[in-house]
Amino acid sequence: MSELFNPIGEKVEKAVPISDANNTNEEVPEGDERVVDEVESLCMSCGENGTTRILLTSIPYFREVILMSFACDKCGYHNNEVQSAGTMQLKGVHYELRLTSMSDFDRQVVKSDTATVKFIELDVEVPAGRGQLTDVEGLLSTIVSDLEDGQETRKDQSPEVYTKLEAVIAKGKQMLAGKAFPFRVSLDDPSGNSFITPDMRDGVGKWEKREYLRTSEQNEALGLADTATEGLDEDGNIIPDQVYEFPAACPGCMHPCTTNMQMVDIPHFRQVIIMSTNCQDCGYKSNDVKTGGEIPEKGVKTTLKVKTPIDMARDILKSESCALEVPELDLSVNAGTLGGRFTTVEGLLTQVRNDLHSQIFQGGDHSGDSLRSEERARWDTFFKGLDEAIKSEREFTVILTDPLAQSYVQSLADDPAKPDDQMTVEEYERTPEEEEELGLADMKVEGYEENAEPKE
Repeated sequence: MSELFNPIGEKVEKAVPISDANNTNEEVPEGDERVVDEVESLCMSCGENGTTRILLTSIPYFREVILMSFACDKCGYHNNEVQSAGTMQLKGVHYELRLTSMSDFDRQVVKSDTATVKFIELDVEVPAGRGQLTDVEGLLSTIVSDLEDGQETRKDQSPEVYTKLEAVIAKGKQMLAGKAFPFRVSLDDPSGNSFITPDMRDGVGKWEKREYLRTSEQNEALGLADTATEGLDEDGNIIPDQVYEFPAACPGCMHPCTTNMQMVDIPHFRQVIIMSTNCQDCGYKSNDVKTGGEIPEKGVKTTLKVKTPIDMARDILKSESCALEVPELDLSVNAGTLGGRFTTVEGLLTQVRNDLHSQIFQGGDHSGDSLRSEERARWDTFFKGLDEAIKSEREFTVILTDPLAQSYVQSLADDPAKPDDQMTVEEYERTPEEEEELGLADMKVEGYEENAEPKE
């Protein structure tokens, strides 16, 4: 056997098939040469040598990760960790899952070493630290177990802290026993390398994913540098219809690349900023649309009945804050999932289709092997319906719900002032949850200087 080396360059003493490494009778797909690398390494507990096992594997719906497990035969110390096998993502990501039944505890969770986890109703947050590959039940069980450690000591030394923690521990155990539904868990990762598994049967508000631009502080913590645009007018504003180029780092390979930006005017709507990144080294491409202007008092819900190929060619702007639904296809896309997009109805559905398909059936010749047969059948039926819609072989309804009223669908009426028979646009009052999520609940734009602290 030729010599093997692990991802960090150390010589591997032994390599075993994945099925043997897991001590199961699981069959490895034919041609799959994944192995568990075993490396002798230092135990940080007793100073003797232990064994680190490393496996590169793919998480369904997500991406490749590196699983690492350390065990020391001398002192019994063991440790498990997961790291992303890719690079830093272009944006940070925030997931939220609403648990309503015991089956929700089985949702797989990838927590990177830059992610924070919070059980909202329990009011407990796990700060960034060791990466984990676990499920929701494992996360909550670990929190409860960690809180229980040292309670006997606290009972004598800090009675007040002991009492408060006992209440949290009791509530956590009720959650684990299924007696406190519903409750929520959130996962926030500025690196974008964490994940909570979705389910195709999840409705709006059950599983949510939101991408966001990192702050300067988050970029600094991740070791990334901010970039700035040049060529503004005398007042520091972007000049319409001018293409700006500024340097950036490719999120795919981290090599220098160029991001293009242009402000365009959408007729009968508003000005938007289109941004495009194209890396010449690895081929990474991304497009995004940002809307501007003041925040309206109400949100807007747009409903379009798509009947002909002409409707598929309508221009559509979906902002980051907009949720997309197609009831006939059982399709629901939460706000923030696709970012901002200015395209056509056909282009938007095609992108949704390609993104979902690449997440679920990713990975070369063995893509989708991890899915159960019944689950794979459900996804095949879903994609069949979506393909029929993209080819204009069936009628369907597109519903855009945007609490910031920054989304748009082209009207085919002869007079823009007249209504389109196939499209309805209605305003609605934002819910308190939407106001809170958008940061509008505590926003004060008038008289804010009254509460400002005087300068010394």
